[in-house]
Amino acid sequence: MLERHGRLFPDTQRPSGAGERIPQSYGESMELRSIQYFVHIADEGSITRTAAKLGVAQPALTRHVKQLEAELGTQLLIRLPRGVRLTTQGRDFLEHARKIVVEIGRAKEHVQGVARTPRGKVAIGTSPTLAPLLLPPCLARARQQCPMIALKVVEGFSPQLLDALLAGRLDVAVMTNPPRTPALSLTPLISEPLVVFSPPGARESSKPFSLSELARTQIVVTVGLRAVIDEQLAAFGAALRVDAEVDSVEAIRRLLLSGVGTTIMPVSTLHAEVRAGQLAAHPIEGIDLHRILVLARPAAESRAAVDQIERIVRREMSALADAGLFRLPAARRSSRRTRRPLTP
Repeated sequence: MLERHGRLFPDTQRPSGAGERIPQSYGESMELRSIQYFVHIADEGSITRTAAKLGVAQPALTRHVKQLEAELGTQLLIRLPRGVRLTTQGRDFLEHARKIVVEIGRAKEHVQGVARTPRGKVAIGTSPTLAPLLLPPCLARARQQCPMIALKVVEGFSPQLLDALLAGRLDVAVMTNPPRTPALSLTPLISEPLVVFSPPGARESSKPFSLSELARTQIVVTVGLRAVIDEQLAAFGAALRVDAEVDSVEAIRRLLLSGVGTTIMPVSTLHAEVRAGQLAAHPIEGIDLHRILVLARPAAESRAAVDQIERIVRREMSALADAGLFRLPAARRSSRRTRRPLTP
């Protein structure tokens, strides 16, 4: 075999079994479609039947076969009154042609499979108040549905998450009341009430806090939430009496569980502690104090992996809402009954 212009040619141009000499100048390149048509013709044993089966004009099939024969410099088919018969070279080429068609099919399936299976690295961010609730089910579902995606989780307050998104360090984040900017695509998820949490019995009544009572109460709060609360209270001419700013949700939780302090947080943050009777939760009357949780991602981001993680986050947020995590819970009542004294 001699190689000419990147293609393989027979080292002789001896005519095929039918004695027909095929000029090599016919056609410019061997096409995959021509090879596929040749395999179909060989299987059917007829160009006419193949044309009817594939819905391709018979002259077009004939041209493809002639192009292959010109490329190979030998005759592949012998035309008979009824159908065609493979030459010796045609049978040899058919063996290779079948392998080519099979491998192309496998390659197509592989590439399409890769395209359908999101993969790559995705950095997701969320606030410390939401992370314990949202991240475990998201990570579990991502491992199940898209194991080819490597997740990086970042916990931070909304200003930090905003900076990370704008700097390209995060691909998607669930944030609280983010500012509108053309650089980000924002999808509101849920509006969640902010309530007062305190140790059980720290307050005589279980009624809601009034604005005046809230103004007299010393509050431990995170820096991020304080900004959200102050903005909403200012419209009512009220302000917090901050005892301490603590940038650790877990530290505030432990402080309250030890019987010390009062805080304002999203209702979902300490939902489990209220249901267990470890903490008390009080709504604030006269104001709809809340935070809006928003899913944010760079506006120019268009990766299948990020799309998949966004769908998972939205689904898990809906599951949390359906479970009542964003509503004020009722504290668990004690199962012990008071024994009535025996009458004499």
